[in-house]
Formats: sequence, C-alpha cells, structure tokens
Amino acid sequence: MVTTHTISTVWDDIPADADDLVLVQGGYRSFGCACGTPLPDRVAAELHAMEHDRCSSCLGAATEEIVPGYVRRCVACAGTGRRRDQLIWQLAYNQAETTITVSLVRSIVAQSSATFTLSEVADAVRATLGLRPGRLPVGPRVRDVLHQLEAAGELVLLSAPDELLRGASVVLYRDPRWRRAA
Repeated sequence: MVTTHTISTVWDDIPADADDLVLVQGGYRSFGCACGTPLPDRVAAELHAMEHDRCSSCLGAATEEIVPGYVRRCVACAGTGRRRDQLIWQLAYNQAETTITVSLVRSIVAQSSATFTLSEVADAVRATLGLRPGRLPVGPRVRDVLHQLEAAGELVLLSAPDELLRGASVVLYRDPRWRRAA
C-alpha cells in the first residue's frame, strides 16, 4: 500500500500562442499521484493534495515550476509542502490585508520625494506599525497594494524586469522601483 501521495506534474505541449495567465496559473500540465488516483486536471490534483494534508499550490512538492525551466520555492507553504503551513500563511496574509491598508501605503508613498523600491516601502510600513520581521507577510501585501496603485494610475513602474520567463509576457521583478505619477 502506498502511504505517500507524491503528485507529479508533467508539462504538456505549450502552443506558441498560449494564454500566459493560464500558463502561470497551472495550465498546460498533467498530473498524477503515486497512489494511482486519477488526476485529470489541476483542480483534481489540488483536492487530492488537500485530502492528504499537502499544500494545494505546490501539490506537496515544496517548489513550483512557474514556466518550464523556472522553479521557485513555494510561497504559499514557505517551501514545506504542507497544508498546515499554507493555511497559517493564508491567515497571516488575511491579517496583513486588514492591517496594511491602501491608505497606509499611499501615505508612506506620498512622503517619498523621489523614487522608491518595494523593500523600502515594506520597511517603512513595518516601522510605522512597529512590526517585527516575520510577524506578517508585509512584503507580499505591500507589493499587491503598490500594483493596485499602479493600476489606478497613481504610480509608475520604473524598473525593467530582472528576468524574462516567457518573452516579455511573463517576467520577474525582484525589488521593483516606482515613482508617484505626475
């Protein structure tokens, strides 16, 4: 009897005109488990992982292959592959959403006379709220708020991508730089 539920992921052929959002969210892959349970799609693989106390993002692997050839440590479970750690992170992020408001980030950005990086704003938020490092996922929440302000036209992204993962459509920024819109 198989007691480990190792879910494997195999890349399907990716068409040249593939939808990049579908690609990075788990599309163009097939799934299988060592126990032999049929996993016809991503949803079935996630449910199977959760039933066996595995992270539903990385399916228990502790790493995620975002696009073929680019593997990163799973951010949802902090690279543990366990469901418990994923749930703790989700609860912490939900707390960060209520604690780190758009108005707080906007007020910190307003104090900047020049350009600023994600890490500088995250550090300022942490200092303003008196948070210890590791208390809340400050960086991910601040990143999401900065992207929201950018989409609203309040900020302009100045950084070039650090890495092109799939041409210019799927890119990676490590510590992006912004400025306030004029």
